[in-house]
Amino acid sequence: MSPTAMAHALNAGLRRAMEDDDRVVLIGEDIGRLGGVFRVTDGLQKDFGDLRVVDSPLGEAGIVGSAIGLAMAGYRPVCEIQFDGFVFPAMNQIVTQLAKYRHRAEGRASLPVVVRIPVGGGIGAIEHHSESPEAYFAHTAGLKVVCPSSPQDAYDLVRQAVRSDDPVVFLEPKRSYWRKGELDLDAVPAPVERARVLRAGDDVTVVTYGALVPVALEVARICAEEGRSAEVIDLRCLSPIDDATILDSVRRTGRLVVAHEASRTAGLGAEIAARVQDRAFYSLEAPVQRVTGYDTPYPPSRLEEDWLPGVDRVLDAVDRTFEH
Repeated sequence: MSPTAMAHALNAGLRRAMEDDDRVVLIGEDIGRLGGVFRVTDGLQKDFGDLRVVDSPLGEAGIVGSAIGLAMAGYRPVCEIQFDGFVFPAMNQIVTQLAKYRHRAEGRASLPVVVRIPVGGGIGAIEHHSESPEAYFAHTAGLKVVCPSSPQDAYDLVRQAVRSDDPVVFLEPKRSYWRKGELDLDAVPAPVERARVLRAGDDVTVVTYGALVPVALEVARICAEEGRSAEVIDLRCLSPIDDATILDSVRRTGRLVVAHEASRTAGLGAEIAARVQDRAFYSLEAPVQRVTGYDTPYPPSRLEEDWLPGVDRVLDAVDRTFEH
């Protein structure tokens, strides 16, 4: 197992999915000859042809709408939305059609569509290129929402997403694309819906996902130097949320910090805090702390490091849980 970038792991996962099932087709802007803005689909059109890796017109509603038609015809399409801020023209197709079709058909039919979306900040991009729209999708019944934080998870989750008979919104943290990690192509993947405890601890639980996972692990390392033991949980799946893993941890540690890049109000941190308060209230030694982006539009690139949650802000939240 050699160090592999997440973008390359995603490419390997898509390639494997296409080799395993001729019904898998990719569709998106510039994904063929160019290989995608982040080169995730590099080389796939060359190897599988332009009928299976389709360069679409610039039109997100048309991309997802075409994928829905392909799924109805028996294919397993994977859409690529070029940047997170460009997904909103396709929201009607995703929320009104994709998410509701199985329910509308009373379970007799499904739409096995994957919508890949690069998300989040930290790359110095311009306006509309650094959004965190996960709460919109997690709020929508009928969609499964996943977000890998490592090359291994990216490889495993994208293959599982393609095999899913339910639609999957697949969020790819942009600043993690070139972060390297070990990749075992033959590893047995964990269930999609299961969160992963990346570091065990006894004093405080830190729950996060995507690009903030390395931040949480650094926080845990610093906590250890200060004599505190922090448990780090990577959600992996944002809908459905793995309540059991979170609750088991909080009942042992008595403290919880939830971190995400998206704005604070109505974010996933609020949902997790509510669930823990409802089901593990008497285990809590302190109020749940949330560390998030601010309730403002994403800032210009020169200010994004002040806007994004970092190690200092998460450490401050951990400290606040020990003040009670």
